[in-house]
Amino acid sequence: MKSLCSITFATRCVLLAGTLAVASPAAHAQPAPSTKPAPGKPAATEYKPEVGQEGKDVVWVPTSQALVNKMLDMAKLTAADIHYDLGSGDGRTVITAAKRGARAYGIEYNPAMVELSMRAAAKEGVAERATFAKADLFETDLSRATVVTLFLLPDINLKLRPKILDLKPGTRIVSNTFTMGEWEADETGTASSDEGSSYYRTALLWIVPAKVDGVWKSAQGDITFKQEFQKFGGSINVGGALTWMTAGKLRGDRITFSAGGTQYSGTVAGDTITGTAVSGGTSREWLATRSK
Repeated sequence: MKSLCSITFATRCVLLAGTLAVASPAAHAQPAPSTKPAPGKPAATEYKPEVGQEGKDVVWVPTSQALVNKMLDMAKLTAADIHYDLGSGDGRTVITAAKRGARAYGIEYNPAMVELSMRAAAKEGVAERATFAKADLFETDLSRATVVTLFLLPDINLKLRPKILDLKPGTRIVSNTFTMGEWEADETGTASSDEGSSYYRTALLWIVPAKVDGVWKSAQGDITFKQEFQKFGGSINVGGALTWMTAGKLRGDRITFSAGGTQYSGTVAGDTITGTAVSGGTSREWLATRSK
């Protein structure tokens, strides 16, 4: 991993100047396995990507292995996960995920990088779990993903954000350095400085929240949620009297909030929330269904 978006030539130059000044040759690419030419035939030129090389709409800068590890740690990636890396570059993030047992997919537009990644995965013994495809990241179906990693500039992240927010609640999104606009990260971490670079060491984690915006019916009264990503406010209407919510939080499909001295927690499944309501030391079941 990975790539940075090319908005203008000047933007690329500014972003790459710092990286090229500190990046060591080891950070530029994972070496592809060498092959010996047949007798009498000249050796084939081995493809070697260069930091800053242009692609369809991005330039390539690799993510350090230390940050790759940090990103996958923050995602709590396991063998049960389906991982997608958008703009997979030399394949190091996908290969690392596959080594952890996940089924990992690299989406990369440059066919030479795809071939390089496939050779590297075979060399590392994870070709059965690491798949690479020449594809456009905006057109790729991510519906199966449980973990998505990316290294893209904020404007590309914003273009992807609606698609990401439509993924299954609980899907973990981890970005190298760059944000999702006003969608605040759930967690931020920093990797150690390795491979001679102190640039691009920050990982940001988002947990795709369930969608709860709207009016819900419950035995406690009509509940109105006003959602902004993983945060929300709202009220409960009991006989025309409004009780306002506080401490509203979503983490994937888990919802918690307080209202009128009662602590609510539950699990969101489409248009239904089931959970518990605790008040005065007494816990009771809580059920809400979305009406609009």
